[in-house]
Amino acid sequence: MVAVFLLVYRPSTLFLDYSILIARKRLRLPELESQMAQEGFFDDPKKAGELTREYNRTKVLMDDWTRLGKYRVELAENLELAKSGDPAMAAMAAEEIPSLEAGIRELEAAVQYALLPHDPNEDRDAIVEIRAGTGGDEASLFAGDLYRMYQRYAESRGWKVEPVEASPSEVGGYKEVVFKVAGEEVFRFLKYESGVHRVQRVPVTETQGRIHTSTATVAVLPEAGEVDVELRPEDLHIQATRSGGPGGQHVNTTDSAVQVTHLPTGIMVKCQEGRSQGKNKERALQILRAKLLEAKVREEAEKYSAHRKSLIGSGGREEKIRTYNFPQNRLTDHRVNLTLYNLDQVVTGAIRPVIEALQASEMADRLAELGA
Repeated sequence: MVAVFLLVYRPSTLFLDYSILIARKRLRLPELESQMAQEGFFDDPKKAGELTREYNRTKVLMDDWTRLGKYRVELAENLELAKSGDPAMAAMAAEEIPSLEAGIRELEAAVQYALLPHDPNEDRDAIVEIRAGTGGDEASLFAGDLYRMYQRYAESRGWKVEPVEASPSEVGGYKEVVFKVAGEEVFRFLKYESGVHRVQRVPVTETQGRIHTSTATVAVLPEAGEVDVELRPEDLHIQATRSGGPGGQHVNTTDSAVQVTHLPTGIMVKCQEGRSQGKNKERALQILRAKLLEAKVREEAEKYSAHRKSLIGSGGREEKIRTYNFPQNRLTDHRVNLTLYNLDQVVTGAIRPVIEALQASEMADRLAELGA
């Protein structure tokens, strides 16, 4: 087993030598290029996809490694110039040092992550389901807030959000909303959002100013393709249903909604957001595959160490993972004891610091499992 080490950048310490591991990755690139150039490469879609993604990840790693070396050289030069007798030159060099140090820390983390054993699900798009929990109308409003938070976060990363199904509440929130997020490594960043989200605030309907506690559940599923989960026609019951809820005359008067039931498991999926019955059927099957893949992933998760599961959580919908306290403008993620006092920014999509904290904790735990 190859040992990988956790890096914390400090100007006074040496960066651990990854040259051997990087050399192996560099040798892997021409091997992948040779396989991708072979005739019939795409005859096996699953294998072709895996090798293509590995090639892209390795290219990014090589680029990051090159940039890291450049930043380290520049930092060493600036540290030396900052000691020079020329005050103007020293001031200019000192001014650049913080940004170089920050860039090095970011690239070190990226290189370290890339050298860890890869989870293939992290490359996938994601299906996100948000459901109002306890709290009545306030819970449905909170579900709507979470939906908008993820929409804005997705926009900030250049991802695309595609609505799948929604059940609006009478007060303007959602009893349930399902959507797909497509883009680069979506599941890698959104997978931590599965669980129970708790909100503490004064509802708009509260006349005495009392703080209420409500919840919403979030489930994030890696999208599965046909090569991952086979859906046999005899295992499916597909029927057209009448679309319901707010959405205009067209939604209320057509049978474009599609409901798919997987008979062996009893899992039922409904899609009504598209006007085409064929499109709704396609999206419903996408969600069904994702749910079946999730079941397989959960089986694998049982093999993880108890420490890792306690740190990040199994992603179960029963777990309370986060509290949004509006009176104190406070967000607390209970899995890593993270507390931030910028909830007003978080609900507008600024959840990157939260996700980074969860990623760092998971990375440390994975390193521990490797015996590093």
